[in-house]
Amino acid sequence: MPDETIVSNRKVEHLRINLEENVQFFDVSTGLEKYRFVHQALPELDLDHIDTSLELFGRALRAPLLVSSMTGGATEAERINRNLAGAAQATGIAMGLGSQRAAITDPALARTYQVRDIAPDILLFANLGAIQLNYNFGMDECRRAVEMIEADALILHLNPIQEAVQAHGNTNWSGLLAKIEQLCHTLETPVIVKEVGFGISAHIARQLADAGVRAIDVAGAGGTSWAAVEAKRAPNAELRQLAEMFWDWGIPTAESLVQVRAALPELTVFASGGIRNGIEIAKCVALGASLVGLASPLLKLANISTEHTIEGIHALGTQLRVAMFGIGAANLDALRHTPHLVKI
Repeated sequence: MPDETIVSNRKVEHLRINLEENVQFFDVSTGLEKYRFVHQALPELDLDHIDTSLELFGRALRAPLLVSSMTGGATEAERINRNLAGAAQATGIAMGLGSQRAAITDPALARTYQVRDIAPDILLFANLGAIQLNYNFGMDECRRAVEMIEADALILHLNPIQEAVQAHGNTNWSGLLAKIEQLCHTLETPVIVKEVGFGISAHIARQLADAGVRAIDVAGAGGTSWAAVEAKRAPNAELRQLAEMFWDWGIPTAESLVQVRAALPELTVFASGGIRNGIEIAKCVALGASLVGLASPLLKLANISTEHTIEGIHALGTQLRVAMFGIGAANLDALRHTPHLVKI
């Protein structure tokens, strides 16, 4: 079977499993439940005037929300990506595409990622697996990924555990940091690095920042477990058992965010991994995140329609604003510096 066919089939399986099966962490939570806002009974604000807008990488956003990188590379993904992009355009939020490796190897699949025609104004992120830099991808492929979707930045995703527990995984991760550094200093667009749901430690974040990465998405544990996804599609009992062993592996989202923020106070940090509502979004911003990403909840809405996705994003935005109202934070800067978030 050609490599591009394997990749495309994997995309179809990943999409089906995420939509139809329970692949959430069992015993590991995001850690956000350990933080609580101290209610302010006299907020001295007009709820209608609370401002959740920001500017990032030259784009204006109406809320600090990111449609996390999810899918592409298969015909089934095209409709979902267009629904997500249409909703992102309508609500003024950012969006990342799924890994574009499939379209680099088979250009006919590029259409499954291309959404600029319906989302001309959004902050849009291209996406490739960082590990591909060790498997014959280089500057040209990264540039093609960006140009393919007219992206504002390139996300390189880190997924060593997922690769280690899947059939035909890419497991030679040696010397990769130097290649990421070279890319950061030569690619014309900003480079962002994210995990896929196992978290990033302060140690790794420092290495990435020193390499020239412009932002880090901690993508912590507590939401979808990609080891669980691989367990569901394992071709034999041995690989299924291995993947299940790492179902709950990772650094919880809140812990990873706090670690990275403390280690790199000046770096732009995104938070994702198990975020499910606007109060959790507010907590992430208060802990130092510039953008907060959601994947699984928006995927399920986008599988229905653009309109359902818009409604879901509007609900998250309303919840965020009410949380800010409840602690007297008039804008995102006030939320980020609030004294009213406590660890319990």
